[in-house]
Amino acid sequence: MRNENGIQKNGQPDDAFQVFQDIESAVRSYCRRFPAVFATARNAVIEDEQGRQYIDFLAGAGALNYGHNNPKVRDRLVEYLMSDGIAQSLDLHTSAKKDFLRAFQDVILAPRGFDYRVQFTGPTGTNAVEAALKLARKVTGRRNVVAFTNAFHGMTLASLAATARASKRAAAGVSLHDVIRMPYDGFLGEDMDSMDVLEAMLFGPGSGVDLPAAIILETVQAEGGINVASPQWLARVAALARKHEVLLIVDDIQAGCGRTGAFFSFERAGIQPDLVCLSKSISGYGLPMSLVLIRPHLDCWEPGEHNGTFRGNNLAFVAATSVLDYWRDQAFSESIARKSRLVGERLRAIRDTAPAQISAVRGLGLLQGLVFNDPQLANAVSKAAFERGLIVELCGPAENVVKLMPPLLIEDDVLADGLSRLAEAVRACMNAAADLTLRLDPLQPVMG
Repeated sequence: MRNENGIQKNGQPDDAFQVFQDIESAVRSYCRRFPAVFATARNAVIEDEQGRQYIDFLAGAGALNYGHNNPKVRDRLVEYLMSDGIAQSLDLHTSAKKDFLRAFQDVILAPRGFDYRVQFTGPTGTNAVEAALKLARKVTGRRNVVAFTNAFHGMTLASLAATARASKRAAAGVSLHDVIRMPYDGFLGEDMDSMDVLEAMLFGPGSGVDLPAAIILETVQAEGGINVASPQWLARVAALARKHEVLLIVDDIQAGCGRTGAFFSFERAGIQPDLVCLSKSISGYGLPMSLVLIRPHLDCWEPGEHNGTFRGNNLAFVAATSVLDYWRDQAFSESIARKSRLVGERLRAIRDTAPAQISAVRGLGLLQGLVFNDPQLANAVSKAAFERGLIVELCGPAENVVKLMPPLLIEDDVLADGLSRLAEAVRACMNAAADLTLRLDPLQPVMG
């Protein structure tokens, strides 16, 4: 049942959404797909005001890798607040920031042999991307940057210029420029090597393309349809950039912080980017925080040349320091790998039930999805999953990929339950589509 605004009420009271419809902007989107008023949450399970529970395979669009209200982090935050710890500090030195920087160096950077300076930017991922692009242009003195097909880098203007999705770009209201669009790994099909195109167009003497300041990429294009670049392709891009003194920026905002298995999604390629953008789950608790990792010789900012009021979110520093403890234990990485295998196996089993409608299983780690040939069918599966108490979103330029991003700490039984609910949703939608086909054309065979 839907109300006058086209929102499916899903058993909610008549006035459940009234205040949002009356006061909140029409720009809201997730709430239209998942119509409930949510009240409480713990790890991978959230509950609405009516007491109905949902398994969360959205996880704050990747901002909740360590789950909702992680008790380890929550208790540390409460302790910090009750001690009158600094909450907002601009870029002043604080104890909370000091603890985070030391832990990040000791737990993440040093064991990997990475040497980076850390720049705290504004609170969201697009702020980190903006800062990285700005610094690359400042360092090199060049304007153009290379971005890829199906890329998503944010909604502010420089980030949006690097983003490929037409519907997002169309909302800018101004021209988006200084970006050279190149084909991502696999975009041109199996018979065409996109690296050959990249090298010829960027560095060929007759291409007419000026040398760019930087190449920006996601190693897994999450919003773009869960497109996974091969380690070989990534290594070739990194080598090409280094050869021509073009900076390599990896946007690890959604694919990083363990989402694809390792802490950084590019570790599997054996590369070290010049600049790395992190946000979403870097804070560990869904608190606003983003940063740019900068190779030391590139850190040529003048004091105050780039800033942001909320770059000093000390609650985020406290939470981020707390979750780094998980990365001290190899068992944590092993648990992600084990859960990732389960997700892959179950998704392939679902695909095998409807190979004519589901063309592929894509992804890496706990960022995987089902690729549907028909976007309407993918949409129906997401809705059917929600009716069964599972929150799972869509991605891709046609929104034809059902995208799974459960918390990394999800309990095994909850993960299995969520995958079963997804399978039930797919089965129900297949049966509904078969029934419709038979009613429209009784001579057509039944799907299944």
